[in-house]
Amino acid sequence: MNFKRLFSILLLTSTYFTFAQKEGYWDKERATTKEILVSAGDRSIIKTEDLPVGTTEIVYRITLLDKNQQMANSLVSLLKAIPDPYGIGQGSAGAVFLMSKISGDDQCTYSLFTTNENAKKYKAEGKVDNACFTQSEPVSKDAKRISLDKNSCLKQNTTSLWFGFESKNWFLTQKIVLEVVPWVDTKLNRGWNQDNKNEIISLCKTSTMAQKMANSDDFCVCILNKIMKQYRYDEFQKLLAVEKTKVYKDFGSVCYNDADISKNIYNDLRNQAAALIKQQKYNEAIPKLNTIISDGKAAAVDYSSIGYAYILTKQYAKALKFLLEGEKLDETELLIKLNLAHVYLIDNNYSDAKAIYKKYQDQNVTDNLSWKEKTKQDFILFEKAGLPSKDFEKILKLYN
Repeated sequence: MNFKRLFSILLLTSTYFTFAQKEGYWDKERATTKEILVSAGDRSIIKTEDLPVGTTEIVYRITLLDKNQQMANSLVSLLKAIPDPYGIGQGSAGAVFLMSKISGDDQCTYSLFTTNENAKKYKAEGKVDNACFTQSEPVSKDAKRISLDKNSCLKQNTTSLWFGFESKNWFLTQKIVLEVVPWVDTKLNRGWNQDNKNEIISLCKTSTMAQKMANSDDFCVCILNKIMKQYRYDEFQKLLAVEKTKVYKDFGSVCYNDADISKNIYNDLRNQAAALIKQQKYNEAIPKLNTIISDGKAAAVDYSSIGYAYILTKQYAKALKFLLEGEKLDETELLIKLNLAHVYLIDNNYSDAKAIYKKYQDQNVTDNLSWKEKTKQDFILFEKAGLPSKDFEKILKLYN
């Protein structure tokens, strides 16, 4: 193998492990190292130290020692050479690496439990029905990695573990050393698991801001991310109700103005208003369009829509005000021009209306709808709504 090829393989291998590496740390401060003596044929149990919040994996090592034997090196010291649990999980090689270099001639079986009650039953009766793991073949030493998030028995919210040991030495007391080291996920260490994330999302969706949106997922995720960054879960839970409300309000304002989220929010409002206008629910469409305009996010077509809604609710002064504002945004928007003509006509300003109707009669207001056809459609709707219609026929005759 030439040097270049060897270098490429090493580079690829290094890159693979870099991307595979998990974000977290081996918590040596809350590692368990306990030594017990088990009489011949007896059973005994050991409770681990409390597992820190965010524990997703554990590595444990069991070593049986002859009298006066001492451990050559600790499990914590070995794990310093392994950046994350990935290296241990690749077959049996990782576990062999963690094995103690020494052990005695004694052997034991052992089981792993998540409750003190089940561990006590094991000690009293040898029952392993409720064990999360059982090593039924006697061993003099063993080492394993267990992933809490992939085990139906051991879950991420497990706070303590109990190891039960049964001596297979029928003559002498044996010495057992148990070492357990937790791997703590940096993000989960802040206490934000799936359940309490969903709790925040659910509360967000009941907020006034969220209920204005057709889809508030992005908005609520934005608030969740800001809360998680600012607070640990237990810190957030300790806030007073009024403090939590302020947190939601402050972060909600920031997220509401986020460029991408804001765009989706106003598009939702725009689509809702269009649907309401189509259903002839003009009074319900107006507040949604007003929100877009008052927030400074309106396009010319939004002014056209609200002007149209005001015409059909017989609020002509308001219709004129918004249509003139929209015209300043875009002089070429013919829907605004047409609605302006409608306002003038209905509000007894026939001459100004006639000039606009005549000027644009040969153009299209949209890609596939002509000015004339849209005028006819609107006049039919206006008549049904009871708007003044004495000049409608005169305008239609202009087109002929």
